Amino acid sequence: MRQDWTREEIAALFDRPFLDLLYEAQSVHRAHHPANEVQLSTLLSIKTGGCPEDCGYCSQSASAKSGLKAEKLMDVRAVLQAAAEAKDNGSGRFCMGAAWRNPKDRDMPAIVEMVKGVRAMGLETCMTLGMLTPDQARMLADAGLDYYNHNIDTSPENYANIISTRTFEDRIETLNNVRVAGINVCSGGIVGMGETREDRVGFIHALATLPAHPESVPINALVPVKGTVLGDMLADTPLAKIDDIEFVRTVAVARITMPHSMVRLSAGRESMSESTQALCFMAGANSIFTGDRLLTTGNAGGDADSALFAKLGLRPMIDDPAREEAA
Repeated sequence: MRQDWTREEIAALFDRPFLDLLYEAQSVHRAHHPANEVQLSTLLSIKTGGCPEDCGYCSQSASAKSGLKAEKLMDVRAVLQAAAEAKDNGSGRFCMGAAWRNPKDRDMPAIVEMVKGVRAMGLETCMTLGMLTPDQARMLADAGLDYYNHNIDTSPENYANIISTRTFEDRIETLNNVRVAGINVCSGGIVGMGETREDRVGFIHALATLPAHPESVPINALVPVKGTVLGDMLADTPLAKIDDIEFVRTVAVARITMPHSMVRLSAGRESMSESTQALCFMAGANSIFTGDRLLTTGNAGGDADSALFAKLGLRPMIDDPAREEAA
């Protein structure tokens, strides 16, 4: 476990011959994770739209012209019903996302009940609610939340090009609050937003040099949505979709630099070929979101995932080692 990676070392990993990089990534993966096992996760939007942040990739931003209407926080019973259905469909992890800059204290009792109810089903729990105060983080920890997701999105240098309503340091502060509260950290980002490879190096470097590596690192490929800043900017340009090999390289470098982390193949998977997904698993990805929706965007459905798993000889992961260690 290293937290002293240099940018030069990470850049050298990106530059390695592709097959050599995959070989090392898979070797690191097998040293720390079960071979041929992938965790199935389900993501539910528990509060959609109307977010005051101006994230250039997000259709839920109030400044986006995506046609998405703002909704209220879901009823606790409806969330628990969705969690039960996810478990019946094979998910071991249930993630709940709310389009907020930060939760209001009046929302916390319902959020706490959601965490307790989902955890009582035996599912691993994750939430993403925006920025958290130390007190809010402690409330979620007391409720038994396993993971809190708060992505850094991109490199520190590129961050202001993507979001102006909060800073990179704001993100780090919430991650620190989550860590101090004793909740596992889930933090990754998005590639394919028009960034350079240097930005992808900086993105991995920022995560791999945190005082403790995130237990979960989601790697998303941008889904360009019409009406968002980035969706409109990148539409019909060569930058609208990141090169598949470069995406796999990013997954592999994340696996090598953060060997114990769950590397989660997240948004954008519905547009990836089976071959690209297989390369991502070879590169060390060991978690996916299953189901037809990812918050407000499409996702590869459960039937497609079952067929792909059968073709590749993969099996769903039953237990997450990070959760067992935390317990």
